[in-house]
Amino acid sequence: MQSLADESVVVIGAGVGGLSTACYLADRGADVHVIEKNEQLGGRASRLEEDGFRFDMGPSWYLMPDVFERFFAAFDRTPSDYYELSHLDPHYRIFFKDGDQVDVTPDLERTKAVFEEYESGAGDALERYLDKSRENYEVGMEHFVYEDRTRLRDYVDLDVARQARGLSLLGSMQGHVENYFEHPKLQQIMQYTLVFLGGSPTNTPALYNLMSHVDFNLGVWYPEDGIGGVIDGIAELGRELGVTYDTDRPATAIKGREGAFLVETSKGPLRPDLVVSNASYAHTEQELLPAERRGYDADYWESRTYAPSAFLLYLGVEGEVEELAHHTLVLPTDWQEHFDQIFEDPQWPDEPAYYCCVPSETDDTVAPDGHSALFVLVPIAPGLEDTPEIREAYREKILADIAANTGEELRGRIVFEEQFCVRDFADRYNSYDGTALGLAHTLRQTSLFRPPHRAKGVDGLYFVGGDTTPGIGVPMCLISGELTAEKVLEDYGQPIEQ
Repeated sequence: MQSLADESVVVIGAGVGGLSTACYLADRGADVHVIEKNEQLGGRASRLEEDGFRFDMGPSWYLMPDVFERFFAAFDRTPSDYYELSHLDPHYRIFFKDGDQVDVTPDLERTKAVFEEYESGAGDALERYLDKSRENYEVGMEHFVYEDRTRLRDYVDLDVARQARGLSLLGSMQGHVENYFEHPKLQQIMQYTLVFLGGSPTNTPALYNLMSHVDFNLGVWYPEDGIGGVIDGIAELGRELGVTYDTDRPATAIKGREGAFLVETSKGPLRPDLVVSNASYAHTEQELLPAERRGYDADYWESRTYAPSAFLLYLGVEGEVEELAHHTLVLPTDWQEHFDQIFEDPQWPDEPAYYCCVPSETDDTVAPDGHSALFVLVPIAPGLEDTPEIREAYREKILADIAANTGEELRGRIVFEEQFCVRDFADRYNSYDGTALGLAHTLRQTSLFRPPHRAKGVDGLYFVGGDTTPGIGVPMCLISGELTAEKVLEDYGQPIEQ
């Protein structure tokens, strides 16, 4: 059988999934060349740096540290070889729009006491909930995340049935949380992590209660230099393994087949043996492949449920923002309307739930002396009309909402501002309808129901990233890189051993 060491690989897109795959394949001897449409590595995990301010443009939560440890360990390294971590306290702060404020801290007993204030017995219920979440996480990660079960028959197996026994495989997150907590605010606290999965409480499978183990038990961390520092670390690891990177080089077409590909780019053609696409799955199929080589037609992509887009404000402000924690959530007491205005009746939210990130609370290198760096993210429906006039009106709405509900008045103190919204996600990342994350984690779009890592219509073409398994988020995309590399290595008789 031909050795992968004899093969050249072009990875299209330098998001987390593409960077991860590149490391695994280069480690096995492949000649790996990563090309990236934009001016920097990281994909949606880009940085914005201007006027002395630095922002993570996309992901800003460092969760699931065990996933990063596993990734670097595959190459006999540790995360601390590339960046240091700080444990955040509080993990995050929640402002409810009726005046309540809750800090979720690393101290579980303290958090249980907060829950008891809202509902008698809720502290013990939280402990039971987290026990179930831990079980789902440990079994789910080992048997259903790191093992890529792509066919129905992979589940019709006694061992799989034994491992799955007791997991919260059916039902919605809403129903699962209601089994433990009656108070709507406690339900919201347990469900906020759905933002990271691009879903709502009613359309996300109950299995994803495992995210509460991630949040409460594994903790929320801040990596040195932010998520951008993590990207730098992964990219440096790739260089040590022989990966080469080429930014400002978008791919414009994928032609040919295994052993004889032609990847057309803005800087001339490349002729690799294999291709891995970390670009949007829909963009790759609909724009880069000829019609006869596509695995899915336009109707398929139109019929999918997409994770939200976002309205983002990147703000440099004078002085401190003492009312806001590093991670802050501002939630209406009834947030179902906001989810309905994303998934059921798409429109700009009337009473938005949103997230504020203030990295300058932890890292004094992200803003000039005497200033703070923060960004505000409002989840909105993909595909919404996005004009300068709409943005300006919504900007005023959000800044007024922050002042009213957190006590932090930002207006009059802003010295730097950048906006990012639906059109920008579509233009910068070629994302379908300007979704910020890709395919949502609905029951019909989870596990084997997500598009596969191997292209259906082209031998030697592989996919990686949030649209594939295991799904959305930096840790999941890191694992996606491992799963995609496994497919390549299986095809070359060189399976990955952990």
